[in-house]
Order: sequence, then structure tokens, then C-alpha cells
Amino acid sequence: MSLIQIRRTALTLETVYHENGPAPAVPLRQGCALAVVRNPYAGRYEPDLLPFMSQLRELGRQLATELATALGTPNVEAYGKGAIVGVAGELEHAALWHEAGGWAVREVLGEPKAIVPASKAVAATGYRLMVPMHCIHAAYVRSHFNAMEMGLQDGPRPDEIVYGLVMATGGRIHSRIGGLSIDNISVHDGQR
Repeated sequence: MSLIQIRRTALTLETVYHENGPAPAVPLRQGCALAVVRNPYAGRYEPDLLPFMSQLRELGRQLATELATALGTPNVEAYGKGAIVGVAGELEHAALWHEAGGWAVREVLGEPKAIVPASKAVAATGYRLMVPMHCIHAAYVRSHFNAMEMGLQDGPRPDEIVYGLVMATGGRIHSRIGGLSIDNISVHDGQR
């Protein structure tokens, strides 16, 4: 029996045309794909969370595929993941997404090396979570340090979890703080 019961999914896409300086030649596109799922462990302590984590992989693949397709998979340069657990759950239920969401997004994007940054919270319905992003190929590319909001007005309910992925087609508009540029990634270890 599946532990994954989806109540709702959502896909949000944004196009950034301007950030007070000159308009970029190509606008930045970023998006969030999320799912609101029933928390099978709400209101109780469960010592073995691994079966749920294993089943979450398919949800991760579904969300990653939908979002990457919407942005154009070859165009994706930044990513992140987040989870919001309803108040009848615990933070460890959000931590399940580290493996399931991270594994899925890497698979869909062709196995980039950089860790998938994350944010998580236990919160009331309607909470908005800022999800960090960085470059998919090297975590130290400063231009791609960014974040995107995820959340829904009606979720998570106390016995639900919102799992989400964020992606972007580039770094911040007008980034100019130096450091490693995406064109100078050389070690290919996910760091530098």
C-alpha cells in the first residue's frame, strides 16, 4: 500500500525582467513545483521513516520532471528543495525530502554534482518558506545564490506535508559580487 496520498500539486513560474538596472538580454526564469501530501505519521512518533522516504522518490521525480520541462531542462542552472510539515508532524518528516527530492532532481537534470540546498520547517497552514538555490554544477558560484518562495494558502494542514523543488535558468539579475563564475567551473566535484 502506498504511503503517498497527494491532495494537491502546484506549479509556479516567474520571469524576472528587471532588477533596477539595465534589462538583461535574457530574462531569468525560475519556478517551484510542490505537492501537498498526507503525513502518515502525523500525531505519533514513528521510529522507521525509511519506507516513506523510499516512496517519496517517485513524487520527487514527478515534481522535478514537471518543473524542469516547464523551464526547459537544458536551461536549468540552479536548484533547491524545501518542505513544510504541518503542526501534527515533526521536522524529521521534512528531512525525508533531502534524499528523495535531491536524488530525483539530480536524476532529471542529468546527474549534476552540487549538493541540492534545502530549507524546512514545521508550521501552520499558509506558511511560506524561502528555499535556497545555488548552481547545479558548483555550489560556490556566487551569482547563483538565490532563493524562491514556496507555499500554499491552504497547506499544509496539521496532518499534511508540503514537499517542493525550485529551479532557475540562471543566477541573480545584475550579480556583481565576484567569486567563481559559471564559466570558470573547473574541478567538477560539485564544489568548485
